[in-house]
Formats: sequence, C-alpha cells, structure tokens
Amino acid sequence: MDLKPTKPLSGFIELLPVQQRCFDYCANRMQNVLKTAGFNRLDLPAIERAEVLSDKENWDEIETQMFLFQKADTKMGLRYDGTVGLARYIAGHLNNLSFPFRAYQFARNYRGERPQRGRYREFWQMDIDIMGIDNLSLNYEAEIIATLAQVYKSVQEFIGSITIKIGNRKFWNAMFEYLELDDKQSREAFVLIDKRDKIPDFKDALVEIIGEQKASVIESVFESGYKSFASKSDKLSESIKEMDNLIEILKTMGVNNAVIDVSIMRGHSYYTGIVFEFFLDKFPEMPAVGGGGRYENLVSKFSKTKIVGLGGSVGVSRILVGLMEDNKIDLSQFENIVDAAVLVMGDANVPYAMKLVTELRENGIVAVPYLDTDKKFKNQIEYADKIGAKYSIIIGDDEVANKIVSLKNMESGAQEPVAFDDVVQQIKVK
Repeated sequence: MDLKPTKPLSGFIELLPVQQRCFDYCANRMQNVLKTAGFNRLDLPAIERAEVLSDKENWDEIETQMFLFQKADTKMGLRYDGTVGLARYIAGHLNNLSFPFRAYQFARNYRGERPQRGRYREFWQMDIDIMGIDNLSLNYEAEIIATLAQVYKSVQEFIGSITIKIGNRKFWNAMFEYLELDDKQSREAFVLIDKRDKIPDFKDALVEIIGEQKASVIESVFESGYKSFASKSDKLSESIKEMDNLIEILKTMGVNNAVIDVSIMRGHSYYTGIVFEFFLDKFPEMPAVGGGGRYENLVSKFSKTKIVGLGGSVGVSRILVGLMEDNKIDLSQFENIVDAAVLVMGDANVPYAMKLVTELRENGIVAVPYLDTDKKFKNQIEYADKIGAKYSIIIGDDEVANKIVSLKNMESGAQEPVAFDDVVQQIKVK
C-alpha cells in the first residue's frame, strides 16, 4: 500500500514543539497588551457567506484571492482578514454593544494567493478595531497606533524595534482633485503610488496615465516633501494638518518611532483616511508586518446606521514564523520546559508515582511521568534527558517502602533521597 504524503499543503504552517511554545508565548504577551487597553476579544466564524466577504457581484472575479466553496445554493468562503467579518458582527449586534466599541481578534485567516517566504495561505493575524456611530474622533488614530506599538514592544526581545510609517488617503484624494484627475486616472495613480518602491520607472508610468506636467507635480511630493503643498488647497492643508497633529499626539504617548510617509496607501479599498504600516528595523528586507487605517463605509453594506471604524492588524505568522524559519529567533529558552520526569520502576509503584505527579502539578511544577514501567532504567533516564527535564524523580520498590523518592539533578548528575512530602519544596528551592 502506498503511503500518504506527510507534508502539509503548500502555504500551510506546521511548527515544531519548541517553535510553537515561542509562538504561543509571544501571542499571549501581545494579547495581554490588548486586554489591558480594554479591547474585547471576539472569536468570529472562519466561514462567511461569499457576498459578505466581497463587494464584487461576479463570483469568478474573487476566486483567485479567496478559498471559496458552495453547499447547496449557499456560496461561502474562508475569511481573509478580520475586518469584514467584524463589520457584519457590528451591524448584527448594534443594540447590544457600547460605542465606541473596542474589539480584537486573534485568529487564522486564509488567502488563496501564491505562497512566498513569510506569506502563507493560512496564517495567524491579530486585528484590533475601534468603531463609533456617526463619527469617531481623529484622536483614536493615536490610540490605535500607540496600542499596536505596545503590542510589538511586548515581543521586542524576539523581533527588535519597529518603525511606524503613516500616510493619509485624504491627502491623495485632495491632490488628485487639485490636479483635476478623473476617476480612472485617480484609481490608476493610486495603484502606482502604492507600489512606488517596487516600480523602477515610477515617473514614466505616471506620465502614461496623467501626462508629464501632472506626473511632475506628484513626483515633487516625494522630492520636496508633502508640506510644500499645504497652501495649494484647503483639503490638502487639512490632510497635512491631520498627519502632523497625529505625530505630535503619538509623541506625548511615548511613541517616537513614527514618521510621515505619504507613499503608504494600503491596498484595501475601504480605507478613507489615515493609514499606517509597521516595519521591523532589524530586518529591512521584510515587507510591512502590520498596518491599518480608518474606514467609514464598510459597515454600510450591512446597516443603514453610519458606523465609522478604525483598525489595524499584526501579521503574527509573518513575523514569528518567518523569523523562526530563517533561524533569526533564539529558541533556547523554550527548549527545556519540563521540571521533573517521574520514572517508575514497576507497575506496582504507579499509584505512588501518580500521587506525586498530581502534587507537583498542583504546585505549578511541570511533571511528566514515564509509564512504560517495563522499560529498563537506562531507557527511562535517556527519555528524561531527551525531553530536557531538569530533574528525574526515580521511584522503585525501595522508594515506595520508605516513602521517599530518589531526586536526580540532570545537569550535575547529583542524586539524593528526598522524603515524599519534601519533593515539591526541594525542586522549588533548587
């Protein structure tokens, strides 16, 4: 019989135990930041109606980016991020929530794109959002960005410091209006600016769309700086003021690693104002490891009530799994988690041993019993060594008869008899 494959599907993640322990440790620290900031955790369905996940009416147009399937007459898809599902949730529970509503999600998401280093088809993402009815103060941009900065800081020992780059969709909307671009030209210029760093002939590509003179104006934004356009129109002035004020507020919150970069656009079409992205300083070759922005029309698909939202996401898998795959995270502190391996010589001694295991665990000591009691002592002590146990607790007939254990320090090799009732204290002291 042919054996079935053991490798997971391309783009799906499997971690070794030591990697998983690091991942879980970091994820817990990140979530603790959000809990302290008063964000409510939501665990929304991984499967949504296809019409919820997409604005497109044409089913074929979204197949390349989403995992889609159909049961009976219902077309469905796996979520590709947390924002759209949250919009549906908010609209469905308007009367049960207090606004501004603060929520976070830590969940697997799915995208049917080509897998790349650090980009997966199944990935963990952390999303945080603040949503308000009718309006939401611009001050919340600082709240979201500063909170996310603390999320990254909580795992700084593993990923290093970050830089936050901030842009404003309003700036470019005002710029396109100032240049009198039509809708088609605006959309195409938007895409080019979003990919500016990846396009070697950026200026030439702009010229083809909007002409030499207007392309030169946009190019001058990056050469002379965005502030040079403050006097060109009221809308340009307002959008520039929004960005500068945000930087000042962030500084008062201890966030000094944020800079204005108007080339930051974010790909999702639902963003309408301030947008931002996070980058790892130690790994400049990595793309953005998180980002977000303001959106004002997303919930309108589900409710006539005007809901204004602001959110951001952390690419947890992109950061942690990507760095672990490249051996850029020191996993040594996660290798040996077992405090005591309890080695049992003979079936008759199992009740005594398991009573001790229970007591150890109740006192917060990680204890792993070896219950193949017919194995030789050599096999059992080798197992204790392989799992990185700090101590081996050896229980044989003599130990049970005398109500003691033999406690072996696996690092020094020293072994001593210890009374049953003193084992917990001995391990904690040592």
